[in-house]
Amino acid sequence: MLYKREIISEIEKYLFTDDIVVLHGARQVGKTHILYFLDELLKKQKKQTAYIDLEDSRYVSILDAGIKSFTNLLEEEGLFDREKSVKKKEKIFVFIDEIQYLKNPSSFLKLISDHHKDIKLIVSGSSSFEIKDKFSDSLVGRTVNFEIFNLSFSEFLLFKNYHFQRGKVYTKKKTNELKDLFREYALFGGYPKIVLTPQTEKKEKYLQQIIDTYIRKDIRDLADIKDIDKFNNLLGVLASQSGNMLNVTELSNTCKIAKSTVERYLFIIENTYIIKLVHPYSKNIRSELFKVPKIYFYDTGLMQMLWLKNLQKEIIGNVFETSIFSELVKIYDKDAVLYWRTKDKKEIDFIVRKNNSYIPIEAKLNFNQFNPVAIRYFQEKYHINKYNVVGLAGDMRGKEYIYPWSL
Repeated sequence: MLYKREIISEIEKYLFTDDIVVLHGARQVGKTHILYFLDELLKKQKKQTAYIDLEDSRYVSILDAGIKSFTNLLEEEGLFDREKSVKKKEKIFVFIDEIQYLKNPSSFLKLISDHHKDIKLIVSGSSSFEIKDKFSDSLVGRTVNFEIFNLSFSEFLLFKNYHFQRGKVYTKKKTNELKDLFREYALFGGYPKIVLTPQTEKKEKYLQQIIDTYIRKDIRDLADIKDIDKFNNLLGVLASQSGNMLNVTELSNTCKIAKSTVERYLFIIENTYIIKLVHPYSKNIRSELFKVPKIYFYDTGLMQMLWLKNLQKEIIGNVFETSIFSELVKIYDKDAVLYWRTKDKKEIDFIVRKNNSYIPIEAKLNFNQFNPVAIRYFQEKYHINKYNVVGLAGDMRGKEYIYPWSL
């Protein structure tokens, strides 16, 4: 079954422009699913479409041979008749999965964009790192880019075939059902295959396969990392610290890796959509640049497999906070999520940029754990009225207290 991911509505706006649509994100987050959905959508509109999966090395050879080889392939499939398409002013929509496998994807895409306005390309790549490494500045102005993340909670509910309407006030029974479902989402994460797999044992196996493929393909082959064991160890340590301040020196000492190498590894891990380094909020941008970021994983299931080697039965430690970070990224954008901390250790989990204002958000599994001192100080200092405490259990003491699905 093909589910309509939330980002598809945004992508649809660019289906009939001259832009090359580029989807990028971590492995297994659902990029191929989105391509299939768009392919079916266009077929229903009687549009000509072609789907090319570059996991098949035969297609890589054909596209690497040049544009003529590519258009010949389309003609052989009976999909491409340039005279007809020019006459009718119709485009053929070509989906290319795993574009990073081409030797020079930038050149290929640029030539199509410049010389074949009758071919609309929608392409995917398995990570920002791979794409940026192979894409050159020659594509500026020719592409529109979409970052694909694991499922949001509302998408998780869609995949579970559970009816949900954002903003609606629910009965106590429905609220308790949503609480249980969010606990499941926080415990197992949002990779589509994991969500659709009922057995925990199989979820663990599939998550381990995602980790192994990431290490084998993205890291060993593409990042040219020699000591995979030390890299694996660093991933495990980072997973245990999701939600904590980044301390490169401590990571270097713990993992017995040079600081410069730790910094390089962090760059790669962040640019392959495993973690995000969240920077502090400050009105003084210059000082913000020199403050220490916090580490967050995008997926709580992956985080627990790297840290604890299995999935837990109860939400522990920083897992709930990480699940809220993951939700905020999908609602507001990954660069709109900041945190705040003073030198005397007043701290707010998240400061979210929304339009031209900022909202402080505290993540507490139990609302009763919330201490308002830091938020009150922040409100006075920055003249901000609104804030939220997001949790699952305990007493909701005011309108500021919300459940994760009300973010």
